[in-house]
Amino acid sequence: MNIKDLNPDKTWTLFLDRDGVINHQIANDYVKKIEEFKLIDGVLDALKYFSGVFGRIVIVTNQQGINRGIMTEEQLHMLHDYFLDLVKTAGGRIDKIYFAPQLATESGYYRKPGVGMGLHAKKDFPEIEFEKSVIIGDSETDIEFGIKLGMKTVMLTKGRNISSKADYIFENLSQVLKALQT
Repeated sequence: MNIKDLNPDKTWTLFLDRDGVINHQIANDYVKKIEEFKLIDGVLDALKYFSGVFGRIVIVTNQQGINRGIMTEEQLHMLHDYFLDLVKTAGGRIDKIYFAPQLATESGYYRKPGVGMGLHAKKDFPEIEFEKSVIIGDSETDIEFGIKLGMKTVMLTKGRNISSKADYIFENLSQVLKALQT
């Protein structure tokens, strides 16, 4: 099945992971300051296009660096404000960014693969229908999050040879964009 067959429109919601999908990850570390926040090539073009297709676009990101004491919520908000300005300047939009500061070792429903950030988004935007939503991520926890909520799922491989339970597999957001446009 081709992702274009989903025929997303303004009644659909796009959920995006952040690190590894929007910006480059830092090996064995966290993006803590603006100088470390490096967008992946093609992300702004993809977000501009997605903004014209999807009714809502939200980011759901695990940020355990906060609870590990490596960064503060204030630093995270500064990064996100910087990113949102870049997106807006490029003609795109992000409706809201949700983050989970919990440690991976903490069990809970907010941190992915838990569904808390998705349910929070639905509370903020009641028009969200999970069966008319797509999650794009680069880890199996992103895919599990989407499956638990009944979303369509997209795994980004980023050059890795991986298998996934995702509905669709692409290299990066630019490839998702091309598939939706053709």
